[in-house]
Amino acid sequence: MKTVTITLVLIAIFTQFTNAQIISQWRGENRNGIYNETNLLKEWPVDGPELLWFNDSLPKGHSSAAIDGETIYLTGLIDTLDYLIALDNKGIMKWKIAYGRAFMESFQDSRSTPTIEGNNIYVQSSMCDIACINKTNGEIIWKVEAFDKYEGKVGTWGYAESLLIIDDKVVFTPAGHKTTMVALNKLTGDEIWKTETLNDTCGYASPILIEKNGKKVIVNVLATNVFGVDAETGSIVFTNKYANVDNTRAIAMWSSAPKINTNTPVYYNNEIYITSGYNHSGVKYKLNDELTDIEVVWTDSVLDVHHGNVVLIDGYIYGSNWLNNSNGNWCCINWETGKAEYEIEWQNKGSIISNDGMLYCYDEKRGNIALVPATPDGFNIVSQFKIAKGKGPHWSHMVINNGKLYVRHGNALMAYDIANK
Repeated sequence: MKTVTITLVLIAIFTQFTNAQIISQWRGENRNGIYNETNLLKEWPVDGPELLWFNDSLPKGHSSAAIDGETIYLTGLIDTLDYLIALDNKGIMKWKIAYGRAFMESFQDSRSTPTIEGNNIYVQSSMCDIACINKTNGEIIWKVEAFDKYEGKVGTWGYAESLLIIDDKVVFTPAGHKTTMVALNKLTGDEIWKTETLNDTCGYASPILIEKNGKKVIVNVLATNVFGVDAETGSIVFTNKYANVDNTRAIAMWSSAPKINTNTPVYYNNEIYITSGYNHSGVKYKLNDELTDIEVVWTDSVLDVHHGNVVLIDGYIYGSNWLNNSNGNWCCINWETGKAEYEIEWQNKGSIISNDGMLYCYDEKRGNIALVPATPDGFNIVSQFKIAKGKGPHWSHMVINNGKLYVRHGNALMAYDIANK
């Protein structure tokens, strides 16, 4: 009997390693803000798409929703702890579980979007506690207080990273003097590798994975560095001072601009794009074929995205820039040249996602949402509406899943029907 039990356990572990796949994570399947649904409305009713349901009694947070079939997961703050929350397909809470310490100094609401793989959910608290949680019953499988263990170096607003799963690893970026990035075994929480330190402060960006010629490299941004890590060994394979590109000119357009990098890097065709607010220039880098070095292709001073990220569609980058902490315009720049195609005022800066050639733009101040064709010819709004639920700034990123648009606003989550029936 004991032999049979051990065999079944080994089979279960092998199945998780070989067959598990990412079900839902930060900014979609490829972490690029582009969703791949078909038969969605290209124009909304005058008052906006139908609001199917809402729940405005949630713990406060800025995380996006992660969705697995009929269950929706997100994080929220209760007292001094970050919680993982599970809702059914009508927005009714199924369970919640405290999984980590919250950052309590400024902008305390939770911000990490859950990553779902197989039957497990992976989350990071704003004080860099890392947890693996059973998605069915909410039980914690393992937990690591990574900030303490790895002597992390936190920025002004804690940690805001959404975890990356690669093969048997869960990857995160504590930064600090002891290490920069760490990979844990996704089933046990045991350390697989940790990088050398770049002696930098954490950014607020989530890493991406680049795969080429059988090699896997993880890319992320710290306060001053963009860097790449070999996903198998944990060796740092390239780094560049984003705060001072090529050591020839400061990226910041004014000397005291804060180094607050919040946007996930964009990768396409052996090139990486980085953008940040506060009048920092955006930069496109060229990777060599071995993925071991990067060089600057161009810089751009128009599209300095605060924390709404960008989407790359058919050779053009779309997003909103930073004029000050309260205002920004919507922009399009050319991927090949960095040339600005347009800069248009609409409501305020905010977050952006895309599906089937349409931009979904979410104004962070008043909660307006616009549907805009992704074209460099201009910011030509087809439809727009204003959400009415929730409190606080509109900082969460929208999610599209199964014909629905999910919008988080502080203590509220709303589901809109955007299917073309």
